[in-house]
Amino acid sequence: MSDHDPRIVRPESYSYIGREGHGALHIALSVLVLGLSIGIIAGPSGSPQAGLNTSAGTALAAIEETHIQTAPVLEPPPEQILASIHPRAAPEQDPDKKQNLKVRRGDTLMSIMLSAGVGRYEANNAVSALRTVYNPKDLRVGQKIHLTMSKDDGLKEMRLDPSVIRQITVRRDNATSFRVFETQRSLTRRVNFAQGVIKSSLYKAAVKQDVPLSVLGELIRVYSWDVDFQREIQSGDRFEVAYERFVDDEGDVVRHGEVIYARLNLSGDQKALYRFESRPGKINYFDEKGRSAKRPLLRTPIDGARLSSRFGKRRHPVLGYTKMHRGVDFAAATGTPIFAAGDGVISYRGRKGGYGKYVRIRHAGGYNTAYAHMSRFRKGVTLGSRVRQGQVIGYVGTTGRSTGPHLHYEILAGSRQVNPLTVKMPSGIKLSKKIFSKFQAKRANIDALVAGLQKETVITQR
Repeated sequence: MSDHDPRIVRPESYSYIGREGHGALHIALSVLVLGLSIGIIAGPSGSPQAGLNTSAGTALAAIEETHIQTAPVLEPPPEQILASIHPRAAPEQDPDKKQNLKVRRGDTLMSIMLSAGVGRYEANNAVSALRTVYNPKDLRVGQKIHLTMSKDDGLKEMRLDPSVIRQITVRRDNATSFRVFETQRSLTRRVNFAQGVIKSSLYKAAVKQDVPLSVLGELIRVYSWDVDFQREIQSGDRFEVAYERFVDDEGDVVRHGEVIYARLNLSGDQKALYRFESRPGKINYFDEKGRSAKRPLLRTPIDGARLSSRFGKRRHPVLGYTKMHRGVDFAAATGTPIFAAGDGVISYRGRKGGYGKYVRIRHAGGYNTAYAHMSRFRKGVTLGSRVRQGQVIGYVGTTGRSTGPHLHYEILAGSRQVNPLTVKMPSGIKLSKKIFSKFQAKRANIDALVAGLQKETVITQR
């Protein structure tokens, strides 16, 4: 037999297996014995005989294979699995640091950025880039500023939203400069409708039907010339309102718009109002007959006050005898703002006997309004100055002949004092025949829209 016969196993090459060249045979026999033992203990069929047959067959196959191989190539023992386990990689974290800041009174964009840790040089460069599209002086209290800082505290990005449709981003361009980007969001206008039954107050009834507070405030404002919400609202009255809302491309409501229609049913009396642009930029609310909801004078030039004394004869709380009360009193906390009831000119400002600190305003059409017992006057409200309806002219107090903080309010028609709660106010705006025809067409469109929305709306019982 040749030295190169593949069946010859050289003992010196495998001396670590066994002595005298019998290592391969010993291993095969060991495998056979081991297989027989395992098969007896638990064979695949569950019987010892079955395990014996299977294990024996496997072992014999191993022996035959050993004899036909060139050499039994023994692989090194497998590595321990526990030693080769790699720890699970932690999720990669964003090294950037983000800050959402809000503009407070007295803040500037520079002061906000410096307080957030932005270096003065970087802040100055970012603001300079921003100025090309936006004046930082236009920042409003409450506006949000979004900053993104790198891991080494360098400014990467600054973003602000001047309006709901406008977004401005200042982004680092290289080591020393920044670029500004401006985007416009497209919004879709939709009309929402709500209706409800008033049990205690219009506010509670509207909130129960998910009417936004901004819409509720507008609803109260447009009726404020004609409705006393503290005294005319009764349980069982009803309201309806249709208002705008604007949604972005993802369907999220970005903001609420104007009230386009409203109706109050107060003790059976229907009061409907429609939003109408009588001429470019001139928008008001009109009733079904085209009469303006806005009146020259407010009946109650104060918010959140309690009617403490009506117009007419009463026993005077200080003098102690019956005397004609030629105005109405609204009890409120000291410092509560007092509004000008209408557009006009200040004709008196100062102390006036039992009235205490007193203001009188002259209005068009021969009307005057008077405000007494103020704690102080609003700065800038001086004799001869012009004021607008709703402008703050002073603050509630208890000066003069008064037993507690309140506003004494009078309306004078010519030189005669009249009851502010019942006086008939002329309409502020009159539509011409041509404009009234356009209003009727607009009203018909709104009525059709509201009719469709009413069918889809269910009053929430909560």
